[in-house]
Amino acid sequence: MKMLIGRLFTSSLQLCRQVAYVQGQSPAPKIREYFYYIDHEGMLFLDDARIKNFTSCFKEKQFLEFFFKRLKLNDTDRYQGEFPFLSVCGRERNYIRCDDLPIVFTNIFQQDNADKLAYAHAGDKMSVPWQPDRICMFPDTGRVYHPAPERYGAIGLIRSKLAIELSSSFTFQNGEEHPPTHFRWKEQDYELDQHWWKETYIGRRTKSCH
Repeated sequence: MKMLIGRLFTSSLQLCRQVAYVQGQSPAPKIREYFYYIDHEGMLFLDDARIKNFTSCFKEKQFLEFFFKRLKLNDTDRYQGEFPFLSVCGRERNYIRCDDLPIVFTNIFQQDNADKLAYAHAGDKMSVPWQPDRICMFPDTGRVYHPAPERYGAIGLIRSKLAIELSSSFTFQNGEEHPPTHFRWKEQDYELDQHWWKETYIGRRTKSCH
């Protein structure tokens, strides 16, 4: 288990390509283009920010809600390879690349007697129902994932801090070199669905790499 936890901090899927752009460029009349980056903790930055940390990330919850509600797969003919996601805000096209995925789940909270999983650092404004039987860990990276809305690629990353907390409740009946088979949540054991992620953005991304 220690080996898996360590991978949460050492694994990085960051894109290394170089792409030419100017923040605010206008490829067509009345259209402006901006470029963003989302790290493995779900923090949003301008892509060309030299220092990316808590001080330089976007924190205003109303803006984050507005931005992420419009986020989707990049279906334009521009920057698809380098910036696979897009948030269209009026006449602004905001292209997004990620360390891994644009949706990063940050914490579990209760709302209306149901467990919810929050994302985008927007408090309780952005969340999905918590599905303890559909979390998955990839042993090669140690990263943990959970279903997300379809427009985001149907999958999101669970941030490192929360993933470490949850990992103590995994059972590996097939050994730690394989994905966990069961998860214990609130005194109940769940058999994990091992295959749901294959039909998501990550599944498609994995296929394209082979």
